[in-house]
Parts: sequence; C-alpha cells; structure tokens
Amino acid sequence: MPSVTVSPKYQVVIPKAIRESLKLRPGQKMQITEYAGRIELVPEREVRELRGFVKGIDTGFRRENDRV
Repeated sequence: MPSVTVSPKYQVVIPKAIRESLKLRPGQKMQITEYAGRIELVPEREVRELRGFVKGIDTGFRRENDRV
C-alpha cells in the first residue's frame, strides 16, 4: 500500500499508479469525508462520464406490484 506525507500546508500527492488507475485529471474536484478514523477522497465525475457504468447489472429480479 503506497503511503504519502502531509506537507506543512496540509497537502498530499496522490501516487501516480492511483491517479492513472482512477483516471484523475489536474484540477479535478474531489469530495472528502472522514469515516471511521480515516480520510476518503471520492472523485467527482461529470454525468456524461457515468454513461454505461451499470453495464451488466442484473435486472432479472421480481419487482413489487406497485413498482414499474
């Protein structure tokens, strides 16, 4: 697991392998949250980037009668 160092200005550098894996871009916005004693960064994505992200989802389940 890669590690990072917090700078005196509280900045960190995301390791290259992770930036490439998540296809992060310079200036991209990220949501940050503290959860169970850790920090989580979630990249914000434009709606058009999300097209097809649920490809292959199982839609064969039985729906309740009052649902379309």
